[in-house]
Amino acid sequence: MSDVLIDRADGVVTLTLNRPARKNAITVPLVEEMIAALEDVARTPDDRAVVLTGSGGAFCSGMDLAAPIRPDVLTFMNRVGRLCVLLHDLPRPTIAKVAGPAMGFGCSLAFCCDLVVAGEGAVFGEVFAQRGIALDGGASWTLPRLVGLSRAKEIAFFGEVLPAAEAQRLGLVNRVVPDAGLDAFVADWAGRLADGPTLALSMMKSALNTSFETGFQRAVDGEALNQTVAFGTAEAKEAARAFKERRQPRFRGA
Repeated sequence: MSDVLIDRADGVVTLTLNRPARKNAITVPLVEEMIAALEDVARTPDDRAVVLTGSGGAFCSGMDLAAPIRPDVLTFMNRVGRLCVLLHDLPRPTIAKVAGPAMGFGCSLAFCCDLVVAGEGAVFGEVFAQRGIALDGGASWTLPRLVGLSRAKEIAFFGEVLPAAEAQRLGLVNRVVPDAGLDAFVADWAGRLADGPTLALSMMKSALNTSFETGFQRAVDGEALNQTVAFGTAEAKEAARAFKERRQPRFRGA
């Protein structure tokens, strides 16, 4: 059975980590399947939004320390990094749908997504210090941007497990919803994103992702270039027609 389940429905791609007996802990094969899946999404225009989740009541418990790391740690970690960069930079909006534990790398992986929606029973833990290992999964980059440097150090140094409500309070999670309503809430958000202007959203994502490394002048110069492209697209023309006709734009047709 595949370690990553791929479901496509109405422009939304759901990628499900599928090692429930190990709480979806990652291995070499799982990483390679995820890389292949994300590369496929990036080159498939009909894939308009991505949901990342886990099977069996868990999101991801981190790395499977019982599984062999092949061919060596550095090579494996570089492939893990490739997975994280693909997810972070994917020119599609992404949502992490988190039920149950998101621990270690699993926690970091969720934060590689654009949006994080958690069930009220979810828990998050950057527990690397408890394992005597360093941060990975892009956490050294994402945590300071999500919560600030001092709070990021607190989260990393102590490795405490955070309930979903506390993770939301700190700014790590966008929304916390009842466990029974998690699927419906994420399906609604993903559907709205899939109905949206894919090119415009991808330009927004890229600009926001690089905003902390960009001066204000460079940011507004980049916005000017993005708008020059955007105004000429079929998406913008459809939006203009919809405004004149007093209806919602149909970006999928564009």
